[in-house]
Amino acid sequence: MNKEQVILVNEQDVELGFMEKIEAHEKALLHRAFSVFIFNDHDELLLQQRAISKYHSGGLWTNTCCSHPRPGESTIDAANRRLKEEMGFETKLYKAFDFVYKSDFENGLTEHEFDHVYIGYHNGLILPDHNEVENHAFRSLEKINEYMISYPHFFTSWFHIAFPRVKSWVEEKKTLLV
Repeated sequence: MNKEQVILVNEQDVELGFMEKIEAHEKALLHRAFSVFIFNDHDELLLQQRAISKYHSGGLWTNTCCSHPRPGESTIDAANRRLKEEMGFETKLYKAFDFVYKSDFENGLTEHEFDHVYIGYHNGLILPDHNEVENHAFRSLEKINEYMISYPHFFTSWFHIAFPRVKSWVEEKKTLLV
């Protein structure tokens, strides 16, 4: 059985090599990742609650889907693949922006990611993989803001960074996507 690898990168997202995912998280090395944010026709964001069994941040609420591209796989192809695998649907994704973050977890692992953010729209059936997703829900941006203020510990560290940027991006660019 092959162990999952991530793509190591520098601060400009230039590929430097590959490493087993867990080792990269143990050593806090910068690697390529993506986050997908899916909205419906009511301008609500599809949140996912990560499966309790996840290697970090289990049970926390976050964006629709996130993961890492495989060596030799483009980030957009990986985002499309994982959206289908995790949430059970496909839709057109639009590149929004990138950001770099570093977050330490209680289990000794660290996420240090160059994160590519994609946005899409979906109103159909959602068939999540329950090995990945504990629960899911569409919520308005305003309601998510309220939840994050009242219950910040219910959300992943990267969602706290990405959500305000996604909210601003959607408010500025939404008319270009319809």
